[in-house]
Amino acid sequence: MDDSKATSAGRLRGSTGTIIAGGVVIGAALLVTASSSNASQDGQSGQGGAFADLPDQIVLDAVIRDFRAKADQGGHPDFQSYAGTTTVGLVSDVLDADGLPAAISLRGQKISSEFRDSQGRNINPSMYDESLGDSMGSLQTGGSGNGFFSEESFSQWYRDVPGVNSSTTIPLVLTREPGTNRYIFDSDADQPYAGNGGFFPIDGELYGDYSSSGHNFHFTTAISTQFLFDAGVEQVFKFTGDDDVWVYIDGKLVIDLGGLHPRREQFLDLSRLDWLVDGRVYTLDIFHAERRTSGSNFRIETTLNLQRVELPPTAALYD
Repeated sequence: MDDSKATSAGRLRGSTGTIIAGGVVIGAALLVTASSSNASQDGQSGQGGAFADLPDQIVLDAVIRDFRAKADQGGHPDFQSYAGTTTVGLVSDVLDADGLPAAISLRGQKISSEFRDSQGRNINPSMYDESLGDSMGSLQTGGSGNGFFSEESFSQWYRDVPGVNSSTTIPLVLTREPGTNRYIFDSDADQPYAGNGGFFPIDGELYGDYSSSGHNFHFTTAISTQFLFDAGVEQVFKFTGDDDVWVYIDGKLVIDLGGLHPRREQFLDLSRLDWLVDGRVYTLDIFHAERRTSGSNFRIETTLNLQRVELPPTAALYD
């Protein structure tokens, strides 16, 4: 969805950063080292620059689930059927027993004006803290223009459901800015997405392209990863895009960009998360949906050295 319009299954996340998949505890030993080729990127690697030990790229696995539009045969009621603006409070503040978000409201609250930190960056309204110099925004309750058809319909978004969705797994590559510890994936700049007009990872695949749009819309994205929390280093995460995006750290909601909306962003400084303990490994889970034509944007910017995690055996079925 663009400015013209008003993974993951079967996992438990614990506070110590371990993952339980299918009843088996998976510790940090199963972290997969990200792809690395440091030598030429920042021009200082050979001289032992500050970020010389960091990989040039981080490669994560993203599970894509394709759905049919509501009006199509076998269509899903949540896709190509709503419009609106950024809506918070649609999903639970903590992940459910399967490590997935659960719907707690069919309409939520729309962001009428943004909540911002002291540097003017948009933040999750639930993170607002006057003592940190944040600027208060406003929320609007009510209305019928955004949200979900039902709790049950939403429960299908990030689970493989035969006859309802079809899934596959793609690599998502974050590239380090030379001379920094900042990693970026940007569908507006990175190929093949930039050359294809946006974040369309399954064009011509699974259920096929939508109508005459030339793209396969109506899909969800789920990414599970881990990182080491270092209280002495600035660790930040920002998402920019559309439509719905929810980011959880340690199973707790930290970015809330729910609903159908134009390109929007939220910024998180992990120093706000007072439950994180220095030196521990924590989970980070991203849940995204592209629900309506006619554009698709997806951008991650972070200083976290994210690590690939083994997908559960139930991922990428029915593809």
